[in-house]
Amino acid sequence: MTHHEHILTTRTLGTGEHALTVSAMGLGCMGMSEFYGTGDEQQGLDTIHRALDLGVSFLDTADMYGPFTNERLVGKAIADRRDEVQLATKFGNQRGEDGSRLGINGKPEYVRAACDASLQRLGVDHIDLYYQHRVDRTVPIEETVGAMAELVAAGKVRHLGLSEASAANIRKAHATHPITALQTEYSLFTRDLEDEILPTLRELGIGLVPYSPLGRGLLTGAITSGDSLEEGDSRRTAYFPRFHGEALQANLALVDAIRTVADRKGCTPGQLALAWVLAQGDDVVPIPGTKRVHYLEENVAAASVGLDAADLDELDRAVPRDAVAGARYGDMTSIDA
Repeated sequence: MTHHEHILTTRTLGTGEHALTVSAMGLGCMGMSEFYGTGDEQQGLDTIHRALDLGVSFLDTADMYGPFTNERLVGKAIADRRDEVQLATKFGNQRGEDGSRLGINGKPEYVRAACDASLQRLGVDHIDLYYQHRVDRTVPIEETVGAMAELVAAGKVRHLGLSEASAANIRKAHATHPITALQTEYSLFTRDLEDEILPTLRELGIGLVPYSPLGRGLLTGAITSGDSLEEGDSRRTAYFPRFHGEALQANLALVDAIRTVADRKGCTPGQLALAWVLAQGDDVVPIPGTKRVHYLEENVAAASVGLDAADLDELDRAVPRDAVAGARYGDMTSIDA
């Protein structure tokens, strides 16, 4: 017997007829298939089913995760529960079946082909939120979003999103077809979007979906050295500078400062970090990723950690905006600036 404990409230991304109501926190499914060590299909299915039981109905995947295997996993998990889910996937990071990276593709004909392929793998007749995963600098964003808008007209996609887009491109895209959400990295460790991007989203009425709200796991306190990651985990590579050498030591000191506040609040550092993201506004819906039920339950419990102005000020002092050591990616060229 499934226990539907739905303990999460909902939040709304976007405005007017382009608004999408989702669970206040989503589930990033990427790590179930790739990048963060080995995946286990049954473990992934169990985690997604538990998420739905807890009211985490906003599921995030992408065609490039696996590649192609994560969408199939999510599709399998929601096969008999589609009506409970707000399903988000992405296109644009083109990959081959062998996992090779073929670059960023925002060409209109690719948009259409990618969407059809995603629908087939997911086993659904529509995608609730379809994101351009990365901006293709060789194609005007109006052309890419124009093709995405055709998918909405065709009923294949309900709402449109962007990921890691600059403020200027968000404006151009939104003028072509209303954008419901921007997915970008945002956490106590990554706050650069507060300068220009977040004000732009608020001005236009676009929701924010922070990925890596736990700093790729750093903010949980579970990572104490590079050795605490599985072989094959991408965080062990130079692609993630914050996990290495002196940068890691500096960042773990910040996690200790967060832990001090968390202990006082009676929660874990990860829960405090998630509560901080949730406290940034009702138009913010973080999507912490996990492949384990235990961490999922811990993340969901963060929604009941209340932070007042004094708590937020204390966290600002504990983790000054520019205190984090290391770039968020070793190679930032795919990020639209």
